[in-house]
Parts: sequence; structure tokens; C-alpha cells
Amino acid sequence: MKNKIIKISIAASLLLGTGLISIACNTDNLEDVKNLGAFDTNNFFRNEQECFFALVGTYDPLRKYAGGFENMVTFFNAGSDDFYAGGGSATDGAGIQGLSNYQLNPNTMPASYWRDYYQGISRANILIEKIPQASMSDAIKNRFTGEAKTLRALYYFELLRMFGNIPLILKEIKATDDYYNIPQATKTEVYTQIEADLLDAIPKLPMTVSGDQKGRLTQGAAKALLGKVYLYENKKAEAAAQFADVNGTPGGTSQYGYKLVSDFASLWVTDNKFTTESIIEVMHTNKGNSDWSFWGQGNDEGNSINIMVAPRGYSKKTDDAPDVVAGWAFNPVTTDLYNFMQGDPRMDATILNVKVLKQQNKADYSPAYMDSGYFLNKYMPTKDEVTTLPGASELNYRQNYIYIRLADTYLMEAEALNGTGSRAQALLDAVRTRVGLASIPVSMQAIKDERRRELAGEGHRWFDLVRWGEAPAKLGSRGFIAGKNEILPIPYTELTGTILKQNPNY
Repeated sequence: MKNKIIKISIAASLLLGTGLISIACNTDNLEDVKNLGAFDTNNFFRNEQECFFALVGTYDPLRKYAGGFENMVTFFNAGSDDFYAGGGSATDGAGIQGLSNYQLNPNTMPASYWRDYYQGISRANILIEKIPQASMSDAIKNRFTGEAKTLRALYYFELLRMFGNIPLILKEIKATDDYYNIPQATKTEVYTQIEADLLDAIPKLPMTVSGDQKGRLTQGAAKALLGKVYLYENKKAEAAAQFADVNGTPGGTSQYGYKLVSDFASLWVTDNKFTTESIIEVMHTNKGNSDWSFWGQGNDEGNSINIMVAPRGYSKKTDDAPDVVAGWAFNPVTTDLYNFMQGDPRMDATILNVKVLKQQNKADYSPAYMDSGYFLNKYMPTKDEVTTLPGASELNYRQNYIYIRLADTYLMEAEALNGTGSRAQALLDAVRTRVGLASIPVSMQAIKDERRRELAGEGHRWFDLVRWGEAPAKLGSRGFIAGKNEILPIPYTELTGTILKQNPNY
């Protein structure tokens, strides 16, 4: 029975795409898998309301960045030179520990990083197929299709960045299909599809959204994502063109309404959602009543970074100490990042120095695994943010996660311009001016340094180091091996019974 469950793993990822299908295991005959009941999509997607429900479900995997224990931000922070895994001990989360010390293998690689995004892709595939036959206006059909294709592109981009060698699936996978023999595509094939999806989606999306539409994708969001994709492909001219359209005049307001906020620290105020700097923002709420029984399974809606990064056993002793919630001590900040940010105006908004608070007898805490005394302040929960609604309070923080923001696209455009020229200088200056820093000559190194300070702890650093080819030098002391650790091992459960091949050297 155990082997049978393993073998239906990839099937579950594909067939559970709508979130409305269940797979049961009640015989030892593998062939029974193909006869299991599946949600009949012919009886859904009939009108705008039903398609909208499906679209909401297609957005759900975006919460992978900050939701559940296996969220993207704390996981990839742990693999960077800016943070350790932390937590209670060296065995507190085999996946996050394994990425941090580069001992991750196919058995300890959390399968959710593969499955969750393929479920999102499956939902997008079905929605894209069914929209043309639905009873609704052409304008709504176009918008829904644009959103679904942008989401599919984003999910494939994340899978490509993490695993490199992945299947490219563009249609609904039915229970009767041979889902064990879907081959891996080349990176070029997947990138080509991502580009095609985004280029098709952009004109179908609205320029801006407002009110209860906030959080839905726009033309600017799809263009920013396309620029990022081009940058990872090293298509710098194409990337710069997309970013220029998104960014507009550095420091000003773009045609999409994007503008750097004046106060950097305000970006991390929990209820300051959807600022003018936000391009793609993932919504979290305490109203989902998330609880332990379904935490991290796609139905929880809280931000899990908050409780994960808070210091263990924290208590304030004086009124002027931060009223921080005691948490799980993941992602302690490395001394290297702390020293690198000395004198930077973004320091206090980025790093909470609990060590000095303890030395000053203003607060106390219990040092945990790989403790440095420095904690990620951007997502630090405070007592006033603890929910009183039903569900586990630890799992119901409401801070949104901003996946792409304007300062990020400014610096990506400057990078795409190879760190030279007056526009690259203006883009770098705008990011620095916002926090009161003087201009410095633009260069690739200046841009890299600015990204490290500006975006610290937001889940980008590991991918930046890999993209720049600097991971072996920066992470070699952690165990990073060139030619291996630039991508992750495909989880063992996804290989068994399929034709998928493991990534090199795992």
C-alpha cells in the first residue's frame, strides 16, 4: 500500500488541480488509480460565477510564498548568506535545514514545492480550456484568461527556478490519462511557453485595479513578471524594455500608478496593504480561521513567516521595548548581513537586534538553533496583531507578502542595463534617495549591494546569487557545490513510477 501511495503522487498533483477531486486508496491494484472518481469539469465552468470561483482557486497557490511551514521566503532565506535556517534544533524541519547546510536530498526535499505549483498549473489549464464555452461577456473571458495565463506563467517560472528540469503540461489531465509517462521539457521550451503566456495575457489585463479588485493581476504586474523572466534568461535588452514600461520615470509615478512610497519602514506595517509600490502582492488574512489540521495544505490563509521568524521565549521588560510575539526563531540573521547593513537607514526596519535589548535588560528571549541575536524585522509579529478570531492564533497573521515591488523592478532594470548609463544611474539613485542616501556611481556591484540591502529577507537573495553565478563563492562554506546546488533535487515521491529523471548529482 505504501508504494502505491507514492506512485500516485504525481497523479494527485495533477488531478487535484481543481481542489474538488479526491483520491482514495482502498486496494492494492495500481490500475485502480485510473478508475478513481474525478470532478466532472463538464458540469462546471458554465458561467461567469463558476469561472470566477475557479479563478480564485487558481490564485490560491500564490500563498506558497508566505503560507505554511514550507513557505518560499523562509526556505530560500535559509539557503542564502543572509540567514540561517534556525528554529528549535538542527532537526527542526528537514527541508529548511537541508537547504541551509546543503545536505538536501530527494528524500528530505519537501514535495510541496513541486506539488503546490503543479496544482496551480492544473487549475489554470482547466480554466483556460473551459472559459471559451462559458456564458459570459468576451471582456470577462479575456480578463479571466489573462489572469489564468499569467498565473500559469508564474508557477512555471518558480518550478523552473527551483528544479530546472520539469514537465510542461498545458492541458487538463484526466484520471484516464497516462500521467506516469509525461516527459521533462527543456528549459528553453518552458521559457518559450512562459513568454507566450505573458505576451498573450498582457493586453487582456486591466491597466489598474482598485477597491475590492486589489490583489488581482494587471498589465503592469504581467509586464514586471515578463521582465523578470527575460532577466533570468539573460535577455537583458528585452527585460529592460519591459521594466522601463513598468517603472516610468525613476522616482516618479508610472503609467500604472506605481510610485516608491516615501517611508521605507511603512512597507512592513501590517495594515498598509497595496501601496503604490506594490506590483504583485499576495493577500493574507486572519479571517480564514486557519488551524493545525489543515495548515500548509492550501486552505489556510494566514502568513506563516510572522510566527516563524519571531524570537523564542521573547518577553519585554520595559515599556520602550518592542511588544513582539514569542515565536519559533527561524531565519536568524547572519552576522555578515548585520555588519553589511551598518549605517544603512533601512537597518532598523529590516533587522531586530534582540541581543542588544537583552544586554540592556529591556527584553529577554531564549536563544535557539544558530542564534545570532538578530531577527528579521520586516515580518516581525507584534501583540496587537494576534487574532482573537477562531483558529490557531500562530497561523492567522494577516500581513500580506509583496512578491514584486517597484524598488525591485528599478534595480532589475538597472541590472538589465548592465549597470551603466544615465537611466541605470537614475534608477539606483531613486532607490537610495527614498531612504536618504546619497548618490553613488552606478555599477553592477553597486546594484547587487543595493538589492541585498533593499530586499533583505524578502526571499530573493538566493535566486540572485544563483543568477549572478556567485552562489559557489558566497555559499561554499555552507556546502554549496557548483553544478549541483543551483537547482534542487526533485522529490523522491515524484520520481517513483514515472519517467522523470533526477537532477544531476543528487
